Amino acid sequence: MVLRKILRIDEERCNGCGLCIPACAEGALQIVDGKVRLVGEKYCDGLGACIGECPNGAITIETREAEEFDEEAVTEQMRTHEPGKADDTDCSAHQQCPSARAVQFNRSEANQEIPGCLESRESALSQWPVQLALIPTDAPFFENADLVVAADCVPFAHADFHKEFLEGKTLVIGCPKLDNAELYREKLAEIFKRFNIRSINVVNMEVPCCFGLYSLVKKAVDSSGKEIPLHQEIITLKGSRVTPHHEARVLQVGPPAK
Repeated sequence: MVLRKILRIDEERCNGCGLCIPACAEGALQIVDGKVRLVGEKYCDGLGACIGECPNGAITIETREAEEFDEEAVTEQMRTHEPGKADDTDCSAHQQCPSARAVQFNRSEANQEIPGCLESRESALSQWPVQLALIPTDAPFFENADLVVAADCVPFAHADFHKEFLEGKTLVIGCPKLDNAELYREKLAEIFKRFNIRSINVVNMEVPCCFGLYSLVKKAVDSSGKEIPLHQEIITLKGSRVTPHHEARVLQVGPPAK
C-alpha cells in the first residue's frame, strides 16, 4: 500500500448512468448494483480522466493509502477481456449496459440550465434510451404511452421533429433496412403485450426501404392481440411532412384510445 491519488466515488450522487466508464482507458470502472465502482485500486492511475464525464459531480480524486497503480495488470485485463462476453459494462447485457439503462425525464428539471452546457433549443425527449435495439421491454415509460416509432434518419431530415412529434410522447427509433427487422417486430409485440399503449405514430422517410418500419409495427400490433390506434406520417428527403398516399392518414386498428 502506498500514499497516492486515487478515485473517490460518492454513491449518494452516483445514479449509475455509466457516462464515466468509456473515459477510463484503464477499464477501472464498472456498474455494480446500479452504481459505478472501482474494479480494483491497482487499475486506477489517479489522473481523473473520467471526472468531467459525470453529470452529478460524484467523482473526485483523493489522496489516501491504496494499492499501487499496476500498468502490467491493466494491460493484462484489457488483453483478456472478451468483447462479446456479457458483464456489467458490456452492452450485450442490455439490462446492465449504461446505454440501455431506462431513464424517464422530468422535462422541467431536465431543461434547467446545466453548468458548461451551450444554450440551445429545448429538447422534448422524455426518456432514455431511444434505440429499439437497446430499450428493455419492461421499461416503465411505456405504460400509458403515446408512442412514436421513428426511422432513425427522420430527426435529421425534419427540422421540427421535437416540436411536432415528441412533446408528451415516448420515442423508439430504428432502421428497417440495416437493423434486424424481425427482432424489432418481436420486441415491439412484447412491449405492446406488456403495457397499455394508447396510440402509435410511425414516422418514416419516403424512400422505399423505410416503409418497412410501418409494416413491422403493424405486424407487432397484430401479434400482440391488442387494439391500438396506429398512425403513419412520411418525411420527404427535403424534410417536408406529407400524408401517406397508399392509405388514409390514420389507420385505425381497433377502437380509439381512451
